Amino acid sequence: MLSGKILVIDDDDFILLTVKMFLEQYYSEIKTINSPLHIEDELTDKDYDLALLDMNFQQGETSGKEGLKWLRKIKELSPATQVLLMTAYGEVNLAVEAMKEGATDFIVKPWQNEKLLATVQTAMALAQQQREIEKLESRNKILSSTADSAFSNMIGKSRAMKSVIYIISKVAHTDADVLILGENGTGKEVAARAIHRASNRAHQAFISVDLGSISESLFESELFGHKKGAFTDAKEDRIGRFEAASGGTIFLDEIGNLTPALQAKLLTVLQSRKVTKLGTNHAVDIDVRIICATNSNLKEMVKQGEFREDLLYRINTVEITIPPLTERLADMPLLIQYFLTLYGNKYHKKDLIISEEVIKKLQKHNWPGNIRELQHAIERAVILCEGHELTTSDFSFLSQRDVNQVFDDYNLENLEAWAIHNAIKKHQGNISHAAKELGLSRGAMYRRMDKYNIK
Repeated sequence: MLSGKILVIDDDDFILLTVKMFLEQYYSEIKTINSPLHIEDELTDKDYDLALLDMNFQQGETSGKEGLKWLRKIKELSPATQVLLMTAYGEVNLAVEAMKEGATDFIVKPWQNEKLLATVQTAMALAQQQREIEKLESRNKILSSTADSAFSNMIGKSRAMKSVIYIISKVAHTDADVLILGENGTGKEVAARAIHRASNRAHQAFISVDLGSISESLFESELFGHKKGAFTDAKEDRIGRFEAASGGTIFLDEIGNLTPALQAKLLTVLQSRKVTKLGTNHAVDIDVRIICATNSNLKEMVKQGEFREDLLYRINTVEITIPPLTERLADMPLLIQYFLTLYGNKYHKKDLIISEEVIKKLQKHNWPGNIRELQHAIERAVILCEGHELTTSDFSFLSQRDVNQVFDDYNLENLEAWAIHNAIKKHQGNISHAAKELGLSRGAMYRRMDKYNIK
């Protein structure tokens, strides 16, 4: 028994029965309809690999115009569905003409079963190849938009990071779901990619999804996929992120931002490991490793009724907390040198150096945006520096009054308020730009502004 879905359309019930009984010996799913008016419903609800289509549907009609009309309709609704035309001997020339319209081949009535089976097998192989090509193309589009970031390696020798790296080494070779916690900019996606690279799925896809950036109206389309025509802008069939990641790993970032309704939809998929594309009722099996991340306190959100407890239990078989940069100061020289080499090569300034004195000043700086803020600071310094050595003047925040002279070293809230206030002032009130410089999302920026009463 071969896998494959075949739709047979003919107004002769005897032919439908004959074809169905014969092909059911070889293929898993054969559906017959005796009117082409049902074609749209069938192709909207299910993905058929092959359609066997009669050329004429009205008594005494021999022109084949109806067959051509419905052939075009099938190719419009489901371009990947291969079409075999069933025609009388005298209509062979018409059938050949129809192949120019998109038909794969034709079968002359009455047929020999061996010839019918051979033609169907050839068309099915072509259909499955086409499906694979379309899936790969969709997958490549998603992969290209979620390619590894420049900073893709775990860097650190501090005690805090050694603990993280140890947990990653233990969990990577399993398929356990992982929840990564940590502030914005600490490197949660870097940790997720490290888990994937050390796993048995390393040679399969790693798909990263920023749930905070997907609107509620597009959530199902982006994650689960859609059929052509499922909504206004659905101009072609598209697989979702889950199906693209099948065999590999999907990383769901900012999972704490999901509304209760979206949490329920996600939980259903995580429990069943099946997705249903918008515009269909057909569930597709997925085989993915789930890694989630958030900077939110999900346990507190559960208490407040803002996050589903059953979803939390589903995603956090293993929890990993990434420490903020201020708790891993011993890693800063390594991180600084990494970014210096990265951006020195990118901007053709390969001989740049940075002194121990400047590194020590950078270590004393408060980093509310964590590694992301440090990365952007090094990139700006590399771009703006005039000589071959980065100095304090290349870091605007270091050339201002020493933070230690302004605030008590141990009052981190004052330091954070000071950083936010100065970033807003620097960008002349543009909250988006200030948040980006600090490595914060707009939402996180506004929450901190409210906390410190910054207008």
